[in-house]
Amino acid sequence: MRYLTAGESHGKAITAILEGIPANLKISKEDIDRDLARRQGGYGRGGRMKIETDQVNILSGIRGGKTLGSPITLQIENNDWENWQDVMAAFGNSGYDQEEITIKKETKIKHVKPKVTKPRPGHADLAGSLKYNQEDIRNILERASARETAMRVAVGAIAKTFLRNFGIEFAGHVLQVGRVALDKELDIDLDEIRERSEDSPLRCVDKEVTQQMIEEIDQCKTEGNSLGGIFEIRTTALPIGLGSHVQWDRKLDARLTAALMSIQAIKGVEVGLGFEVGKRWGSKVHDEIFYEDRFYRKSNNAGGIEGGMSNGEPLVLRAAMKPIPTLYKPLSSIDLESKEEFKASVERSDVTAVPAASVVGEAVVAIELAKVFLEKFGGDSIEEIRINYENYLTMVRER
Repeated sequence: MRYLTAGESHGKAITAILEGIPANLKISKEDIDRDLARRQGGYGRGGRMKIETDQVNILSGIRGGKTLGSPITLQIENNDWENWQDVMAAFGNSGYDQEEITIKKETKIKHVKPKVTKPRPGHADLAGSLKYNQEDIRNILERASARETAMRVAVGAIAKTFLRNFGIEFAGHVLQVGRVALDKELDIDLDEIRERSEDSPLRCVDKEVTQQMIEEIDQCKTEGNSLGGIFEIRTTALPIGLGSHVQWDRKLDARLTAALMSIQAIKGVEVGLGFEVGKRWGSKVHDEIFYEDRFYRKSNNAGGIEGGMSNGEPLVLRAAMKPIPTLYKPLSSIDLESKEEFKASVERSDVTAVPAASVVGEAVVAIELAKVFLEKFGGDSIEEIRINYENYLTMVRER
């Protein structure tokens, strides 16, 4: 299974081609659109979310609500294209020869410079402009934008649908925003984590902590600043043996952490106890093994992965997101053309996007798990894969 995304933040649309999904998998457009809406929510989001109402268009690979086994083409139109088509057009001047253009942005009429020459600290602007030899930073920032993650959420929704056929479910929730953290152990099951996070404007399972996070965001917004945070992804128990110990690029934890690190603004990832393992004695880290009709653990410090393979326990992953680079009180930067000091350009207005990142996190984890699942139990139809899966479970139980 593989996929590619394409498109720019203010282009006509973002697209993806997903290959390797087996035939006869039932797909619901409503499920995909629901995850797209979840990504757009969250307290602290900016005006772009008022413009876009993401819905997926399926251009190939699905007929009558079932996959065909052929590549699936997905498209999400950018409503903001109407305001940016003179700047982002594939042909013509595309604003290069204009000092200023007028657009409708966040329900207001604004005047913007088509050409961006002031790189923002913390963004791909400077490195990308130098690497790709671009005089206009817009040619970098449009693709580097987290708008691209909408398509990964759409692809992830299909991956979730596939994995749901085998009892694998997901829950993403927020542990920390800025200085406010959920500092107690979660003693609730996956369904309750999911239910509570869906009811929270910050995808946090604790109402009191949610309110403290809101206050932190409000304070930050008044100061023209931005906030990062930490989110967690959990799954139901995976079958033993996804991934492999035999090569570095087949290790499940390596693949999952790489997927999470690929999300814009993610700077750190943990599996299970994560960095905490460096502080504890071994007896307080490793999960003891027991047997009663099956092998099981009473703890899950490993986060469901040992030796690069799933060990039959629920997956537990955490990711740290840095504050959004664009600030209402911009940091200092250097103009690419004049080499003079300026305040960095302002392109978006989120205070924090940690709740949205947790939804994206669910998606990329689901995509990677679907890949390894298909590698382990592969077949051309969902029926063939189910036979392979059940035969493997029978073999494991007989051990």
